[in-house]
Amino acid sequence: MSTGSVAVTGLGLVTPAGVGTEATWRGVCSGKPTAAVDPELAGVPVPISCRVPAYDVRAVVGRQTWRMDRFAHLALTAAREAVADAGLDPATWDGARVGVVVGVGTESKETAARSFVKLLRGDYEGVSPLTVPRVTVNAAAGEIGIALQALGPSMAVTTACASGATALGAARDLLLAGRCDVVLAGGAEAPCHPMSSVSFSQMRALSTRLHDPAGASRPFDADRDGFVLAEGAGILVLERLSDARARRAPVRALLAGHGTSTDGYHHAAAHPEGAGLERAFRAALADAGLEPADIGHVNAHGTSTPMNDRIEGHTLSRVFGHHPPPVTSAKGVTGHMLGAAGAVEAALGVLTLEHQLVPPTANLERLDPELDLDVVAKEARPCRVEAVASDSCGFGGHNAVVVLRRA
Repeated sequence: MSTGSVAVTGLGLVTPAGVGTEATWRGVCSGKPTAAVDPELAGVPVPISCRVPAYDVRAVVGRQTWRMDRFAHLALTAAREAVADAGLDPATWDGARVGVVVGVGTESKETAARSFVKLLRGDYEGVSPLTVPRVTVNAAAGEIGIALQALGPSMAVTTACASGATALGAARDLLLAGRCDVVLAGGAEAPCHPMSSVSFSQMRALSTRLHDPAGASRPFDADRDGFVLAEGAGILVLERLSDARARRAPVRALLAGHGTSTDGYHHAAAHPEGAGLERAFRAALADAGLEPADIGHVNAHGTSTPMNDRIEGHTLSRVFGHHPPPVTSAKGVTGHMLGAAGAVEAALGVLTLEHQLVPPTANLERLDPELDLDVVAKEARPCRVEAVASDSCGFGGHNAVVVLRRA
């Protein structure tokens, strides 16, 4: 185990499966879907979403709650949990050596939509002066930096639904380059807004299983018909392994490798043969110094859209042969958290390594007959897993894969 490795020393999760890492893990392992009719989407063609359970945001975020949109609330909530889990104290750390990298897939609609309504009515005085700082994709990273006095490199990365995984790779690069000593990295998204829902439904990307909302998100199932919008955030504390050991920090896993690629094919559709995703997988494995046979589990992107699941499944078969490791998609439980998904799913990979347990893919009743995959269904499966790969793909042809190893 190289001292140049990057350690995961803290996790923070706020997802539809639960508020907090342990609650999320229990929810995902239960296989119980969280998709439901969303009153705030009433009247739109697909009024289904996966919402984070109610919690006291002000108690976590503090008095500045009012100036943030929800995706920043979720990001800061996850960041506080991750820092505490890592045994770090922002009151005593050298903030100039702490970085923040947060992936966000789309700009926030919350304040922007209200301001546009007032703008179109000619009510210019009614447009919030905080419209721009609240909705920009870097708002989550900025608020984490302010609240926790993380004063080193801070940025947002956006590669659509690959943003969270891309952020982990960027953070790892910062650490290995010596730019900082600690990075709070992950993703956040709060897209459950009528504008997002209608936009995706016009693309025919959302499930229209309105008679059975709980069964709407069904990755890799033969009867899948689209994804379910979801909100959430996942933040991981990353440190060089040598630094983590020096302060006797709990090392939960190693972020061993990262690979990215671009399809160069279409603004919204994945490459039909998954060529870009395959390159990202092979790059991540090479970066980790591992062979496909070393991977004991794949936490898949698995959005529940007909075409993307099939492309991803065929790609996994090419990378791992005809007997790929056990595969799961958390989106059957959580829905699709867009820019947050990659970070949340990487954190679930860490938990799989710790518990030696692969969560089930909710709603998988009949595997797509065109796929040759071992998709875990019905109940969590105990497995011996030494390394996990987690992949994400986004509009624009972005692909990102992270490889995690047991500490």
